[in-house]
Amino acid sequence: MIDVARLAGVSHQTVSRVMNQAGGVTPEVRERVEEAIRQLRYRRNPAARALATSRSMNVGIVSFGLAQYGPSVTLTGIADEARAAGYATNIVSLMDVDRSTMREALGHLVTDSVDGIIVLAPVEAALAALGELETDMPLVMFHPGGAPATDRIRTDEIAGARLATEALLDAGHPTVHHVSGPPGWLGTTARIDGWAAVLAERGRPAHPPIPGDWTTESGYLAGLRLAEVPGVRAVFAGNDQMALGVMKAFADLGLRVPEDVSVIGFDDVPESAFFRPGLTTVNFDFAEVGRRAVDQLLRLLDGHDPGPAPPIRPKLILRESARV
Repeated sequence: MIDVARLAGVSHQTVSRVMNQAGGVTPEVRERVEEAIRQLRYRRNPAARALATSRSMNVGIVSFGLAQYGPSVTLTGIADEARAAGYATNIVSLMDVDRSTMREALGHLVTDSVDGIIVLAPVEAALAALGELETDMPLVMFHPGGAPATDRIRTDEIAGARLATEALLDAGHPTVHHVSGPPGWLGTTARIDGWAAVLAERGRPAHPPIPGDWTTESGYLAGLRLAEVPGVRAVFAGNDQMALGVMKAFADLGLRVPEDVSVIGFDDVPESAFFRPGLTTVNFDFAEVGRRAVDQLLRLLDGHDPGPAPPIRPKLILRESARV
C-alpha cells in the first residue's frame, strides 16, 4: 500500500479510503490511486484487512434450489460482488428446508465466524423458519414478490406476471391459462397472484393453474392437458423450461405457436432466444439481485440503517412465440 501511495502521490490513508470505497476522496485523486493500483498490480492482504477491521472478511450463504436459473445466477452475483468488496464466501447448500435445517445451517456459519449471512432459499419454508429463529448476525434474504423490508432483496414477480398476462389479453385473447411452478416456492405464489389479479381486474375467466415442477417435462405434460381444453389461445408459463415443454406438446399435437396458441415464459434464460419459435418471456436481472444482497448486507455490517432496497423490476422480452 505504501508503494501505491508513493506512486499516486497521496497518503496511505487515502489509498485505504479508495480501496474501501469510502468517501472524502475527489474523483481526480481516486483515479490516480486506481491507476497506481493497476500499474503495481496491488492486491490487498485479506489477513491484514481482517485484523484491521476486526472482521473475518467472509460472507455466509445459505442456499436452496440452485438447479433453478434465478437462484444460480443470483449466487454468481453474490460471489462476484463479495469478491469485489474483499470478501470470501462460505456456502451451505440445503437439500431440504425446515426449522431444523435452517438452524443447523446458520449455526454452522456462525461457528465459521462469517460477518453476515445471505439466505438464498426462495421458498416459504425458509421464510417461516427464519421467522422462528433468532440471530444477532446481520442477515439478508432473497424474497421474490415480497413486501419491502430492510433484510429483504426483492424481485417484483407479481409485476412480471402482470406484464405477461396483460400483453396476451391486450393482443385480443379471451383469457390466459397458467402453468405454475411447484407449491411452496415464493416465486410460484407471486406469479400466480399477478396473473390472477389481471384476469380479475378485466373480468376474464381464470382456469385453475396447472402445476409443474420447473422442468421441461412437467411443462410438456401440462401442454398435453391444455391441448385438450377447448378454445385455448394463450398460455403463460411460470418459467422458460416449462414453456419449452408446453410448446413441444403443442407441436406434437399439431397446434402451431403462435398461430394457434401464444406462449409466454418467465426468467429469460439464455437459451430462450434459440427456442423454435424464440420465446417471449419476462426478464429479471438476477445477478443484480446478488449484488444488491451483498451491498445491503455490508451496509448493515457498517452499522447503517439503509432502509428497504428497491425491488428489481421486470422487462417483457418480445420474441416470436406470442402474438402481442
